[in-house]
Amino acid sequence: MRVLVTGATGLIGAAVLARLSRDGHELIATARATDEPQRRVPWARWIAADFVRLRRAEDWLPLLSGIDAVVNCVGVLQSDPRGGIRDVQVTGTVALFEACEHAGVRRVIHVSAIGAAPDGPTEFSRTKAEAERELSRRNLDWVILRPGLVLGPGAFGGTALLRSLAALPGVTPLVHPEARMQVIGTADLADAVARALAPDAPVRVTWDVAHPEPHRLADIVLALRRWLGLPPATAIRVSAGAAGVVSTVADGLGWLGWRNPFRSTAIAQLAAGVVGDPAPWLAATKAQPMSLAEILAQMPPSVQERWFARLYLLKPVCIATLSLFWIATGVIALGPGRVAAMSQLAATDFPLAMVGPTVFWGAWFDIAIGTLLLWRRFTRAVLLVMLAATPLYLLAGTVLAPGLWLDPLGPLLKILPLLLATAFTLAILDER
Repeated sequence: MRVLVTGATGLIGAAVLARLSRDGHELIATARATDEPQRRVPWARWIAADFVRLRRAEDWLPLLSGIDAVVNCVGVLQSDPRGGIRDVQVTGTVALFEACEHAGVRRVIHVSAIGAAPDGPTEFSRTKAEAERELSRRNLDWVILRPGLVLGPGAFGGTALLRSLAALPGVTPLVHPEARMQVIGTADLADAVARALAPDAPVRVTWDVAHPEPHRLADIVLALRRWLGLPPATAIRVSAGAAGVVSTVADGLGWLGWRNPFRSTAIAQLAAGVVGDPAPWLAATKAQPMSLAEILAQMPPSVQERWFARLYLLKPVCIATLSLFWIATGVIALGPGRVAAMSQLAATDFPLAMVGPTVFWGAWFDIAIGTLLLWRRFTRAVLLVMLAATPLYLLAGTVLAPGLWLDPLGPLLKILPLLLATAFTLAILDER
């Protein structure tokens, strides 16, 4: 069967792609950008598809030529500069469903979420419900799968956050530690998709897909901590006020392009819990999904998992620190340190006529790249600029004021750890 899988670079989409490949399906995968996925998964044919831009059925039709079935794994938690949540989860998604009708693609598997409801607590759950309603009206052989908390070898977004919280030393701070959640392994969810593609599979059904046993959020995080092989820790409750401050900052960073799991939608969904009724799915398919303990047992942790868990929360700290450093150096050079900077430069062989402009424009350069570093779209490029600029500063200091190498405060020596911190941040920048 020739299957189009949307959102194929996500946690669920990647697992579905691998599972359907084992079944021998011919796979066409979509993502916003396809160069890197094509290198990582060369056995699928990749097509660039942005749900924000594919707003009409006519936009989708060229992508559906020769397709036998569609598995839609696309979803976003909250609106950001790359697109509003309605653009993705309603407008673009419904256009895809309509295009499937026009193109004669009968089988459509739509991955939604447990808790999707018209009166849900967030726009995420409400738009998921709206897309479900629109699909159910179509003359298609549709299947709607609503997974619980998805756990697997990979970790993005919320599941990455749970791992990082589990790896914190000593204590595990949690918002709503008593929130109840049902889990599903990526392997079991991908199996559910594979079964739904079978010719004799039930169609026009909506199923909650999860292990029936609910867990407290605190128990899930502490189980992840044991899985990582770390010493026991105490789970502590984060107050609603503190959580509100964090989510407000996180929402602001979202508009700079950072899809972080601390945003207000994530907190609201967490408060609502992730609990559904998987009994109809279990009865109809005879599926035997793995429990939390079984999911973790099937993923033997290695040092890479511990590295990831410890570095996940360190990455934003590194970016913020580098940004503050560069902005602060520029502000100091323009303000209280301006006279000292000009005097120091004038004491060298540097042309006197260039001293003032060099200090002025050099300071604004530092402020500019420190600010642009916070904008996700430019972060990688800015880090590369920093890697190039820092040795130049070091070289200029060595040529113009070699005595600074012997300064007890180490103004030139301190550039070396800055260079290393920049390279480190660049190395851990990838999100998926």
